[in-house]
Amino acid sequence: MTPCDHSLPRLLITAGPTIEPIDAVRYLANRSSGRMGLALAAAAAEHGHPTTLLLGPTPLQPSDHTRLRVVRFESMDDLQAALLHHWPDHDVLLMAAAVADFRPTNVRAAKMRRGDGPFVLELATTPDLLSQLAPLSRPDQIRIGFALEEPDLLADTARRKLREKSVHAMVANPLATMGSDRVTATVFLADGTTLAPAPDLAKEEFATWLIARLGDICDHAH
Repeated sequence: MTPCDHSLPRLLITAGPTIEPIDAVRYLANRSSGRMGLALAAAAAEHGHPTTLLLGPTPLQPSDHTRLRVVRFESMDDLQAALLHHWPDHDVLLMAAAVADFRPTNVRAAKMRRGDGPFVLELATTPDLLSQLAPLSRPDQIRIGFALEEPDLLADTARRKLREKSVHAMVANPLATMGSDRVTATVFLADGTTLAPAPDLAKEEFATWLIARLGDICDHAH
């Protein structure tokens, strides 16, 4: 049995940035607002899906829909633990969170003082959380990633990430999507086909469009 056989698969959605500490008061982060993931979670709950939203640090508030459960995270380690805990109980993952690609190698327990500088911030790459889930997933589970890239590199990046992350679909967005309330996206599927809504949609409109097409993505995946 696959999620295609269920009218209302259980969705796990990630949203927002991660923050990686530098010292007791500072951290490394990105400009993700979490709006895309929040819109996806609201649309999923409105469509009747039992939905869990893993939400990073953002001032935006999630929907209070009765079918939506919200679990907060801050760092990449927090999100990794939440994914490992919640993914087995869900059918479809939409990995919309902007997970940090780098984090400081040495986190200082105390606050760094200006007078003690200058300092050199050494960064290490973080694990690919979406790729890590591939060998841990059941054959019936569907994984959907999100790619953010320069417009002229977007298609090649999305197709490469489809292979590298072993996912069933990749939602490709231009860099201007981050922090914006609108999006022009293309969904690349593992079988080589693509799905595309009308261009320049509000993120809430795109979220409704994507949730309504989960059945199409599932059909192409199996």
